[in-house]
Amino acid sequence: MPVHQQSVPQPTPPFDAPAARKLRIALGMGPEHVAYGIRTSFGLPHVTPDLVDAWERGLVNPGHGELTALAGVLWCSPGELIGAPRTLREHRIARGLPAEDVARAVGLELLAYVRMEEADEWRGSERQSAALARVLDLSLADHVTVTGREPKLAMMLRGAVTTRWQAYVRPVGKLLTLERRIVGHALRALHTEYQGRMVPTLSWGGGAAAAEADDAGRDFLDRIVDRFWSTIRRDAERYGDG
Repeated sequence: MPVHQQSVPQPTPPFDAPAARKLRIALGMGPEHVAYGIRTSFGLPHVTPDLVDAWERGLVNPGHGELTALAGVLWCSPGELIGAPRTLREHRIARGLPAEDVARAVGLELLAYVRMEEADEWRGSERQSAALARVLDLSLADHVTVTGREPKLAMMLRGAVTTRWQAYVRPVGKLLTLERRIVGHALRALHTEYQGRMVPTLSWGGGAAAAEADDAGRDFLDRIVDRFWSTIRRDAERYGDG
């Protein structure tokens, strides 16, 4: 039987197919039970057992309305059915909040807020950005991503590990509103790790070991933002910072 999915005008959030299947099985339900519940309780007549199965196999993703209905049938929050959110819209959906609530909380007209979601470009003021972090319960890392500062952070971090890390402590701290001590610990650790990976390239100038080090260096720089946040978290656990 062919699978049909209701067209959705907006991009769908990152759906966690294994989580949906695990929750369904834990409730002792089959795909037919889930489809029936969505059709009768949420008024989505197009949802069939085949479509539910396709969602769980990762062949198609549920749209926003379908995700909300699926969460209702599985007795969970929408956030439990999506992967790690990255965009402004994905974070809002993960919290199960309508756009109207977020717009009101941050002090924006609904249309202006929706346009920011659609463009994936946050243009709120500093006060509105702080309100956004509160209403969506954003971590600092998520807040940096959602407000569009991640590319600038990545550029600074690459500069810090490839040149003098000390020169980047102040600008990174200002960008993130983090204490210089915390930023300094992280940048120094990343610089040391990166330079250690590049020793074969710098010392031998060629050969298999140098090529391997060069590949490792590129991968390190590609993932520099994730490494930075991991280092911040590790230092917080080690030194007891909040």
